[in-house]
Amino acid sequence: MLGFHLVNRVSHSRQGWLAHPHPIPRSLRSWLSDHGSLTQRLKARCASFRVVPLATGIARPNPDEYALLGMAPGSRAYVREVMLLCNEVPVVFAHSVLPHTGLRGGWNGITRLGSRSLGEVLFSDHSIARRPLAYRQVRHDHALFHAIARQQPLAASSLWARRSVFCLNGHPLLVTEVFLPAIDTL
Repeated sequence: MLGFHLVNRVSHSRQGWLAHPHPIPRSLRSWLSDHGSLTQRLKARCASFRVVPLATGIARPNPDEYALLGMAPGSRAYVREVMLLCNEVPVVFAHSVLPHTGLRGGWNGITRLGSRSLGEVLFSDHSIARRPLAYRQVRHDHALFHAIARQQPLAASSLWARRSVFCLNGHPLLVTEVFLPAIDTL
């Protein structure tokens, strides 16, 4: 277990992910640093909340995700990308990666979420442990930025993101949340 923590720290810092969100705009501080359910927080702030699935299935993770999940570069995983909407406005792009071994290790329901929130699953099961959050600015040359830009035009040249690994029965699931400019309106 100690080795997994060491790999996490090394791979986060080598890939541009930081242990603390610094420096960030004041309007994003509480969104990035909140350790609770993002879904619950969004639902409390808007009249209508909706999860829109964008892409789900077996795919290659982003290059900065392999080491964090203990995966060989180039291997495939179950990847889910969704947009979280408040009052029909996109406010968060969420990207989740589950190595194949996790599909048989307790996470098998993840593939059937559809338009249900992953956050509701993660924060309702007390056997799921969350590793520390990591943060970074996702710039125009990052794969996550490209994934968002395919869905909607972006005027910003960078967006703040956070990511965390959730573990169930020793199997990691990486969840990355990229905060879109409209989050400032909530």
